[in-house]
Parts: sequence; C-alpha cells; structure tokens
Amino acid sequence: MQKSSLNPFVFLFLLATVFSCKSPEGEFFVQTVEISPDYTLEQKIELSARVLPHPRQLLWWEDEFKGFIHFGPNTFSGREWGTGLEVPALFNPSELDTDQWCEHMKAAGITRVVMVVKHHEGFCLWQTRYTSHSVASSPWENGRGDVLRNLSESCKKYGLRLGVYLSPADLYQIESAEGYYGNGSEFSQRTIPRQVEGRPFQDKRTFTYQLDDYNEYFMNQLFELLTEYGPIYDVWFDGANPKPGTGQIYTYNAWYEMIRELAPDAVIFGKGPDSRWCGNEGGATREAEYNVIPLTVAPNNYDWPDRTETNIAGREKITEETGWFHYMPAETNTSIRHGWFWRNDHEQQVRSVDNVFDIYERSVGGNSQFHLNIPPDNRGMFADRDAHVLKEVGKIINTVYGNDLLEGSKASDKNVLDGNSDTWWQAPGKEAMLEVELPEKRFINRFMIKEAIAHRGERVEEHYLEARINGEWNKVAEGKTIGHKRILRFPGVEADAFRLHITMSRLAPAIAHISAHYYDEPPKKVLISRDEDGLVSMGVGLSFSWNDYGTSDLTQNIYYTTDGIEPELSSPLYSGPFSLPLGGQIMARAIVGERKGPVSDIRMGILRTGWTATDSRGRTEEPSRVLDGNNRSQWITEESDSGPNSITIDMKQPYFISGIKYLPHPDGGFVESYEVEVSMNGESWQKIHRGSFGNIVNDPSERIALFSESYEARFVRFAGLKPPGSFTTLGAAEIEVFGENP
Repeated sequence: MQKSSLNPFVFLFLLATVFSCKSPEGEFFVQTVEISPDYTLEQKIELSARVLPHPRQLLWWEDEFKGFIHFGPNTFSGREWGTGLEVPALFNPSELDTDQWCEHMKAAGITRVVMVVKHHEGFCLWQTRYTSHSVASSPWENGRGDVLRNLSESCKKYGLRLGVYLSPADLYQIESAEGYYGNGSEFSQRTIPRQVEGRPFQDKRTFTYQLDDYNEYFMNQLFELLTEYGPIYDVWFDGANPKPGTGQIYTYNAWYEMIRELAPDAVIFGKGPDSRWCGNEGGATREAEYNVIPLTVAPNNYDWPDRTETNIAGREKITEETGWFHYMPAETNTSIRHGWFWRNDHEQQVRSVDNVFDIYERSVGGNSQFHLNIPPDNRGMFADRDAHVLKEVGKIINTVYGNDLLEGSKASDKNVLDGNSDTWWQAPGKEAMLEVELPEKRFINRFMIKEAIAHRGERVEEHYLEARINGEWNKVAEGKTIGHKRILRFPGVEADAFRLHITMSRLAPAIAHISAHYYDEPPKKVLISRDEDGLVSMGVGLSFSWNDYGTSDLTQNIYYTTDGIEPELSSPLYSGPFSLPLGGQIMARAIVGERKGPVSDIRMGILRTGWTATDSRGRTEEPSRVLDGNNRSQWITEESDSGPNSITIDMKQPYFISGIKYLPHPDGGFVESYEVEVSMNGESWQKIHRGSFGNIVNDPSERIALFSESYEARFVRFAGLKPPGSFTTLGAAEIEVFGENP
C-alpha cells in the first residue's frame, strides 16, 4: 500500500501537532489525513481506520456524560429564543446556587458542563468589558454578579470540567442602533484583546487579525472567557441564525487559532473541527455512528455544516471524491425539559428517569457523548423534578455499570479484561471471534465493548454476541460500529460464556475492553391509546418517547388514575378498555410486588368526531387533517404577510376547554409562537392564551399548553401563528382540545 501524505496547512488549521507513527500495519494519523490521489476505494476504507483522536478528544471521551446549562433572560420571559430587545432588569434570579447545579450533576455521573454564557439574544452572563448588555446592568447582586465566575468556582469544588457556549449570533448587536453585528464595517488589522481602561488583563498575550467590528467584539469576549474563567475544556458554537440577511460573516479560522493558543485542551463543537452534532435534539441516536468522517475538501476549507442524515461515514460515503479523513465524533445533545430554557413547572414536561437512562445507554453506548441540558429555574436553581431525575439516573448508572460481571473470567486475550485502555486484543484478521468464559453462570443483560481508539482507531463495522446457555450457544444481540463504546442490551440470560463475533471491519479489530452487567429493570412503561369510539386501552411495553401511544400485551398489573394523582396499589386496576370520550389526564403504572414501573402521564383531548377545521386561507380539507388521528398526515401553509395565520376548529357543540395539545409534523411545518382564541358563535372572539413551543424543529414532539382557567366555547382558533427562526412554513400533524362537557 502506498503511504498517504499530510497537507502542511493542516498544521496551521488545527494548531496542533498532527503526527504519524510507524506500525506493522502502516502509519497512523492524529485527527486528520490527506489521501493520496492514487488510492483505491479499499485503500481509503483501510486508511480511515488509522486516523486517531487528538489527546483533547480522548479527554473529551473520558467525560462521556456532559451537562448543559441554558440560563438567562429567556428563563424569565418564557421564550426559547429572545429578541435582543430584553432589558437587563429582566434577569434577576432570587436564589442563584451553582453549587446546587454541580452537586446534582455530579450525582448523575456528569463530569463536564457547558454553560451558555451568551445565547442568541446577546445578553452576557459574565462581567464583560465590551458591552453593558450583561449582568453588570441587572439588579441581580446589584450589578456585581457573575454567573460564570460562580460556576467556575463550583466546578473546581465538585471536580467538573468547564466549557462555554458563546453564541455567534447576537440579536442585541443586530437590533441596537450602534450594534456591531452586520454593520458593514471594514475589515482591518486589529489587536485582540482591545484594552479597556481600568480593566487590565493579567494574561498579556495578544493576537492580530484582519477583522470587522463584530468579529473583534466576539474575539475580545472569547479572550475574556478563555483567560479569566479557565481552564476551559469545551468551546461550543452552533450555526443558529435568528435573523438572516444581515451580511455578517464570521472569521472562524481566527477564532480557532486563538482558542488553540489560549485553551489547548478545549474541544471546539459544531461550527468547529473537533466534535459534531448527532443531527437531532430529541435524544435519538444512529445505528452506526462513526468517528472518522470523509471530506471532499481540506478541513481548513470545510464549513462544518450540521449533519442530520442517517449515514455520515459508512463505506458507501467513501468515494472517488473523498480526499481527506477527519476525526470528529458526535455528541447527543438534548434537554431534560421540553425546550432548552426553563419556562414553568405547570405545563413544561420533564423527561422520566427511564427515558434519560435509556438515552444514556444509547448515546454513551452508541459511540457518542451524552450532553444533557438541565435549565435552572427563575430562582437560579435546578427544579425539584429535574434534580430528582438526575439523582435517580446516577444511582442506576452506578449500580449497573459499577459492577462488572466478567470479574474472575478468562478471555481469549487477557488484555480485554485488565481495565487498561492502552492494552488490547489484536484480531488476526478483519473477521474474528473473541471468547470469554465466566467462573460460573451469571445473569446478564448488558455487554459493553470498547475499541482501542487511542492506538488503533475505529475499525469494527458489524458484530454480534453469543451467550452459552446450558451448553448451547445462542445469539443474543448484534450491532454496527463500536468505537469508544458500544453497549449491547438484550433480555437477561443466565450464561457461563460469551463470544463476540466481528463480521465486518476496515482493518483487523483491536478491542481494548469488554465487560458484562445486569440492570434489574423495573416493570415496563404503560402504553396508552384511545380508539375512534373513545375507548382507552393500556398495555405494558418498552418505549422512550415523550408520550407513548399504542398497545401491547397486558402482562403485568396496571394501576391508573384520572384525577392527576400518581397511581398506587390502592388505585383502580386496569381490567380492559374503558370509555373516555371527553378526554382527561390519565396516569398509569405497572406494579409487580414491591417494584413500581415508571408513571405514564398523558392528556387526551375531547373526542373529535364530526369536528371540522378551516385555516385563514379558507381551506377546509387540508386543515381537517389535524383532527384525523393520523400523525403522518398534516396541514401545512406558507406564512402570510398580508394577515394573521390561523386555523379554526368547530367542535359542533359547546365545551368548557382548559388547554390544547399540538403535534408538529417532522417533515416540515412548525409553529413556535401562537395565541388561542375562543368563540361561541364563530363571529365574536376572546383571546385567552399566548405561548411558544421551545426547540420545536430539532425536537418535533407533541406539546401541551394549559390555560389558567376554563372557558366555554364551541369554536377554538389557533391564531397568530409564527414559525421558528428563518422558517417560512407553518403546520401541524394533530391538534387536540382539552375540556369537559358543560
């Protein structure tokens, strides 16, 4: 095989030593390699398996469960994205306690946290020198408070690594008359940081670049963050653009260069070269997540777009045009609440313990990092429901993965059992089998595998696991990529040996570690559905979406309530379908002995038989799709500048209504902000509610809005509809109305 060569410009781009090392298999490359033009496709595939993570990425991998903090004016305004017009006085937490944040994150097993220090609305949560639109102008701590300073000190106290999210977008700088963003200023040679009288820097390093006003402002703030609050281990950039058309461009390469100098251990996420988005914000994971991605251009010319497709780097993505390989692993970022910011404890849903633990196993155990957002409330503390979930998830992780059931076993190669990631089993070929024999039969339902990514890269593409049960080998699980970690989950088996079969690899596999575990799972979640006649059915199954519909076999006792009280053994026992034509809140759980399953808590609207819908364009057929009970059909319309966008529902008779449920269609057509109006005759209307659905595009799950009181109405208008960000289409898959017969 002919050796590949490195482009010298990679040294400038990454500002890190990109080196190669000799081995019997050829050379290995750290983070980036340029491919020789005469390589065959098979040679390219093999080369991708010899690209290794940078040491900063290995440290990032160690912190496989990371926290995310969204906090700021939006916490107090109830908005997901601010406008830039918020007054600093809006930010005024009454009991800010970053120790409480870190205590609960550490209890969950989180070891690194990224703080949103400036979101898109432009308000800064530290004592920046370069704008008054910050905590310095708020009443909190009489303008002397510094949220990031508090968190930095708390992270050191609790042993967490700190990162920062600094939004490139800045609505305050856009909307302000003297704002820098998109102001058309000339690019000229400027020195970072710009000195401010009375606020000298202890760090005397300076940087000179060709910048306009906004990039100078942005880099001045980056300098503050990286030199006065560190060490910083993550710098998080996203590609959000809440107001296109300003003409503002970003000098990314200058940002990267300064970060590499000031925070050499920091991984740059998103619009940067070190880690990437998993492609959604709902906790979904890919079946095959690769770390090494193929590029058709050099990394210094790549614009790091969001990659949402199912297949990022499979064999079929490596083509004649592939000229570079770059190590850029994924992180699965999602929020413990619906939306990135806390809004209230009345209607904002919180993920269950089972849901969060499931995402943990699929993300950490699916070759990605788990990045969980926990938004502080308007006191400046984690709410009780969120804190409870963190605590319980941490207990499960410690119980399950703190106990290796392969202890005392013998394997084909002892290196896979020594707990040392710097030793490994090297398979003799691309297809191989690794066997481990236990000292006795043990009950197991989790099997964890790690490749030797620090020394041999990512190689495995397909594998399966067999268990020896009563002398017979049985296939119990299968998977695609392994990389940093793969957790195989399967129904519990009592086995005395396991065989890992690797059936497809890019080079001979190198496995650093295996372990086996048992999760004493609680009774499964109850799935609830209602048919067109209003009959409610329940069954026990396994699903981890926000709200689960469907039925499964009734295999465990289910207890339920319809009064908003958590079900116990004294609650009604489900024995078969029951009528609920007017809808309501149903809470249900399976209970087996003393083991209680998770509580399913759903709200069903009034049965919509005979209802009709009309949109603001006068259409009826397509709008009525929001009433058909089919999540795959939708009403969709273009946002209109000529009048209000709305959809009116005629319920055919009066009801007392108390809320609505909105389900977007994931293929397009989203509502972010809205109003609700009601009428008895369809002519005179009363506006009763206004709200917004946070993070609706990247987490298109159903949303619930509850009114402060009930209103009698025959007609309900979902009005004043606005799409999120730069979207121009509005739509819905389903709309339900909560209420009761007057």
